[in-house]
Amino acid sequence: MSDPVHSPSIVDCCVAAAELAGGAIRPRPVDERFLRSITDAGLPTPRRTVRVTALEQAPRSVPTAMVVEGAFAPRRITSSLTTFVVTHPEATFLVDPSVCLDAKNRAIAQLPAILRAVVTPPDTTLATVTALSREPGLPAPDFALPTHAHWDHVCGLLDLPGLPVHLHRTEHDWVSTGTVSPVGGVRDSLRDRPVVDYDLDGPPVLTFTRSRDLFGDGSVVLVALPGHTPGSIGVLAHTDRGWVLLAGDAAWHYLQVDKIRQKSAYPGNFVDHDRDEAFKTLHRLHAIRQMVTVVPTHDHDAAQPLRSQETVVH
Repeated sequence: MSDPVHSPSIVDCCVAAAELAGGAIRPRPVDERFLRSITDAGLPTPRRTVRVTALEQAPRSVPTAMVVEGAFAPRRITSSLTTFVVTHPEATFLVDPSVCLDAKNRAIAQLPAILRAVVTPPDTTLATVTALSREPGLPAPDFALPTHAHWDHVCGLLDLPGLPVHLHRTEHDWVSTGTVSPVGGVRDSLRDRPVVDYDLDGPPVLTFTRSRDLFGDGSVVLVALPGHTPGSIGVLAHTDRGWVLLAGDAAWHYLQVDKIRQKSAYPGNFVDHDRDEAFKTLHRLHAIRQMVTVVPTHDHDAAQPLRSQETVVH
């Protein structure tokens, strides 16, 4: 059964168009008071390191102004749907298993028409299962851990039957209850497989209010990045070259983190669950950008140092 969805109304589209035009001229200003109020709880003390690998799946060039509000330089940036593989001594897991085979029919066809044009990846995009098969040196994954439950972060699971999924309980509740949920095969991706719910019940880490130490050794710590979805998280990983934060869609591109610019109104208004909370999360990411390497899932260039089994240069 397809996931239910309420398609954007004409009013929604008009509001987004007006905000897109206004934001291009006058982007939402930085909240200096909130930025000054953010406290830094510091980094964990890791006892082990992990390897983070970005799979090659397919980049595409997009106008910067369609991603970063009020940004026109560079004129275009490179976006991609990226799955990350984290290799820990105890387990290997996928962060954001992004693309399934025949994604246009199995996932994208469920999306509102107004979004399909901007989210459909190039035909050359490799499905997660295909990209994994081209990295024979990587261990087989033990589980998947999406940063959030949007189609382009979970639909790759459709080709990985039985693979357990670890999902923030807040996110799982949002997906599985109510009459409206994320579309694009999201519920289908989670159906008929073990789903391990977890809570962010650990202490503040860096500028993030809640955390979870995944292996109990400080090497992989999940942190709260709410706003894009109710239960969005980031994966903070200690590699042998420094700390990497896989930030999901808290930002679509590093320019947003560096400049504290929210997503452009179109399509941002249709995909951010809480724009105000998402903007606060950008402030938190901005405040720690010199201490960790922030990698948004869709920023091809930010992920580039993690490709071909290289660890990121901090």
